[in-house]
Amino acid sequence: MKLFYLIVVFYFAGIETVIPQVGISAGKDSLVTLRYLCNRQYSDIYKENGDLSYISPRGELAGPVKYIINGRITRTYIILAIPESPVAFAMVPDFTVKVIDDKSSGVRTPDLKLGGTFYFRLSQSVKNYKYATLKFTHHSNGQDGEALNLDGTINTKTGNFSTNYLTVGYNFGNRTKPLNSIYYTLNHYGGFEWHKWFNYEKVLVHDYGFTRVLYDFSLRRYVKQKENWRANIGLNYAVNPMDNYDAFAIKKRLNVETSFNYSFPFMSNVFLMAAVGYYGEDPYNIYYRNKYSYLRLGISTGL
Repeated sequence: MKLFYLIVVFYFAGIETVIPQVGISAGKDSLVTLRYLCNRQYSDIYKENGDLSYISPRGELAGPVKYIINGRITRTYIILAIPESPVAFAMVPDFTVKVIDDKSSGVRTPDLKLGGTFYFRLSQSVKNYKYATLKFTHHSNGQDGEALNLDGTINTKTGNFSTNYLTVGYNFGNRTKPLNSIYYTLNHYGGFEWHKWFNYEKVLVHDYGFTRVLYDFSLRRYVKQKENWRANIGLNYAVNPMDNYDAFAIKKRLNVETSFNYSFPFMSNVFLMAAVGYYGEDPYNIYYRNKYSYLRLGISTGL
């Protein structure tokens, strides 16, 4: 009888010990699962918030250089995304080419940007996401000629253009409640771009926007999880000292663009694109002294 009572005591004592352990294990597994799902969803947000690629016949209409066609290819390749970590890393190539409207139809000084981006997730909410970024970019045009002609003008045919920079950014946004399978997202980005710590073409000194403040906003509409349209506005402003331009020289320091991208139901992640903007400093490498307003029409995609 004593043996029976002893067995009963050990049985219930064992249950009391096992149940908390099972609960703790289940809690840890749930937390790991939550982090995994959150990081995976944030990886999709990182890619979706990347710039769109595009093809544009005639390029920047009304600009100083006439083009046959312009194209940009950029994509976010997530290389590191550990489920237990809020930090991710991606490679972000960004290539733009413009085919000049002349006899040879040449691609003069293609625009090459190669970089890597660290993402720091700041929230577990996907509907109201928050994350920071740190990006390093190399920007060049693949040329090695002198940047200046003998007469002091910029050599836009074979002149070297190169610079390297860091960009620190903060992204946040929110998603509205679905109504009839339709919802919207509002997406914000603020950043700061800095070149001076790294190598750059010396002709750019006091003549180029080495330090820029950035802001982008995007409103997107989704129908049954498919992005139906996207309205973007982005601007940046150079704040570093420049020869011949004071701090309020908007015509030189400001770049701004607004665009609308519409996808028909039969399209898969492809949009019809229309964009209007102004370059105080043309971002197409050695053409940086060009200042002009433009209209761009074509097809865009998130790849």
